[in-house]
Amino acid sequence: MKKLILASAVSLAVVGAAQASEHSGTYAFDKEGAHQFITFKISHLGYSWLYGRFNDFDGQFVYDAQNPANSSVSVTVQTDSVDSNHAERDKHIRSDDFLNVDEFPEATFTSKRVEVDGEGEADIIGDLTLHGVTKEITLDAEMIGHGADPWGGYRMGFKAETEFRLDDFGIPYQKLGEASRTVEMIISVEGIRQ
Repeated sequence: MKKLILASAVSLAVVGAAQASEHSGTYAFDKEGAHQFITFKISHLGYSWLYGRFNDFDGQFVYDAQNPANSSVSVTVQTDSVDSNHAERDKHIRSDDFLNVDEFPEATFTSKRVEVDGEGEADIIGDLTLHGVTKEITLDAEMIGHGADPWGGYRMGFKAETEFRLDDFGIPYQKLGEASRTVEMIISVEGIRQ
């Protein structure tokens, strides 16, 4: 009887490990299907909110289901793809007053470590390089879900939020005022397992 119980326990452990690891792997952002978004929000002079997004970015994440702290993510954003729904404002954001896209055509984020907060939630700590300056930031991340897709692939999705000050990245545009120095960002990505 003891052998039967032990064998059952081992079988359950093996099946559990297999199920946990079935969604481990490297996932490429679904850029082709446009199931990915980077949006931002910043105060306009303290009177209202300005919303925008970056239309062109790519990346991947590695998810380790058995040890999520071993997971990682990397993202590259084309800064000239900024879109605030106003052509003249976008031209100004792309200028050397802000993003200076001619000199700094890309912004990148590369994770350094993942600190698991709870089931499906984690802080992703990494280096953001923006406007030629690299600073450590933290993404507050949440797994949205994962599973097989209708086309024979396997997908996983995450949402992450962060905020940072523009002047930390060498963008000290004085006309903005103090209320407009902090940017809030929301990143939502769906990855396809490779």
